[in-house]
Amino acid sequence: MPLVLDARTALIPIDMQRGFDLDPARSNNPAIEANGRRLLSAWRAAGLPLIHVRHDSVKPGSVFAPGQPGNALRPGFEPQGSEPLVTKSVNAAFIGTDLDLRLRRLGVEQVVLFGLVTDMCVSTTARVAANLGYRTVVVGDACACFALPDADGRLIAAEEIHRAHLATLRAEFARVVDTADVLAVLGARGHAEAAAA
Repeated sequence: MPLVLDARTALIPIDMQRGFDLDPARSNNPAIEANGRRLLSAWRAAGLPLIHVRHDSVKPGSVFAPGQPGNALRPGFEPQGSEPLVTKSVNAAFIGTDLDLRLRRLGVEQVVLFGLVTDMCVSTTARVAANLGYRTVVVGDACACFALPDADGRLIAAEEIHRAHLATLRAEFARVVDTADVLAVLGARGHAEAAAA
């Protein structure tokens, strides 16, 4: 089924924050920022709903706590104008926030997610979104994660974690696409609107 992006679709960037830059490990996706900025630019040009999400940690000493430098959104990912910002303190952007209410009031039926990190807040938000009845899309090449140790202390590579989580989401919870897929649909939509004007 073709990807459809219309006024009932919202883009939700998740936790594009400076705190992740403090992780000594490198993420699996150095293109995340470039792809994320391209998505934001095209989405804004299309005039479709956009809601930003930021993690405001309540854990003592967290780099993501309000007031800490790591809490700030990365350059180019700050809300512009009247774009709303939802703040959360757990992995799922729907828990303890008004995100669901905001989306329902906008008439949104589909959400497009990207951000940090694939296996934590992006995955958890996608799963809850699907459970709440939203058609859910994850832009895989605009997400990233970090290597983690398993129960035996062996390091699992970030790319393996990323691929496994996207595969799980694709199997049950979301459509997984690339940035180019989204940009192609938005471009075609813009051409169609221009032709109809």
